[in-house]
Amino acid sequence: MSQKRVLITGAAGFLGSHLCDRFLAEGYFVIGMDNFITGDSKNLAHLSSNSSFLFIQHDVTNFINIEGDLDYILHFASPASPIDYLKIPIQTLKVGSLGTHNLLGLAKAKEARLLIASTSEVYGDPLVHPQTEDYYGNVNTIGPRGVYDEAKRFQESITMAYHRFHGLETRIVRIFNTYGPRMRLNDGRVIPAFMGQALRGEDLTVFGDGIQTRSFCYVTDQVEGIYRLLLSDYANPVNIGNPHEITIKDFAEEIISLTGTTQKVIYKDLPVDDPMQRQPDITLAKNLLGWEPKVGRAEGMKKTYDYFKNLTEAELHKSEHKDFSNYNK
Repeated sequence: MSQKRVLITGAAGFLGSHLCDRFLAEGYFVIGMDNFITGDSKNLAHLSSNSSFLFIQHDVTNFINIEGDLDYILHFASPASPIDYLKIPIQTLKVGSLGTHNLLGLAKAKEARLLIASTSEVYGDPLVHPQTEDYYGNVNTIGPRGVYDEAKRFQESITMAYHRFHGLETRIVRIFNTYGPRMRLNDGRVIPAFMGQALRGEDLTVFGDGIQTRSFCYVTDQVEGIYRLLLSDYANPVNIGNPHEITIKDFAEEIISLTGTTQKVIYKDLPVDDPMQRQPDITLAKNLLGWEPKVGRAEGMKKTYDYFKNLTEAELHKSEHKDFSNYNK
């Protein structure tokens, strides 16, 4: 039997790099693609000598050409943190629209199955809790977060259009907050933000009053859910996340306890349209995929902290100064 081939976009990112590892472990030939806007080449450095891995530096909003057959495509190219998509709002919209369109065309030409990475942000600031896949969401289309939320909602729409009109094999995963090694320390998301502040001896910043909730899924659980969904026969969206909910205030105290630091929690104004609740209903994933998270938060956070505390001083204090002007055209 010939070796199956998979293309993973956003391969140098946090989730993308872990997916490369998983598919290589499963015996696939993996083609990783990234343009390094937010990805980091060090996330793939350990694969440089792997004969079953090929990396292509490319922006998926431009035409994509891949030599040879493809069995699967996983589209994970997109800024995923508020700091990123507020700096590059136009590129965020383009990668969700033009990039997805290009990959749908590639999947059609190669007769490949395409899985797209959607997000819990399609639910906006939800009026239904926990969030089920049949909830349509409460999203501000013109707010600052709309560039990410609407890019993902459009991505789902065009993917389903290709599925219905062209009969294309497609899968949609709605990813809830995920964490683990290789997260970027200064990307603005809750866990790397808290970890960075704790390791630098800074007070931990909570936005709002801290009673807003999040549910955190460890990366190996997330990858397992994505892998099972790809190989399933289900085309509609599926939530993959950990349903164990915690307030941001309580989570900050957990980080202080984990890191053994003496900082206090300080409070700042809540960003515009920041969701107050985020908890997946994973009934569908349990029934359809036989999937549920296995790694508890204490275990996962210990592994994540071990990764972050081994960063160099330069990495720990690194600030993002990249010129994004070319990506906002």
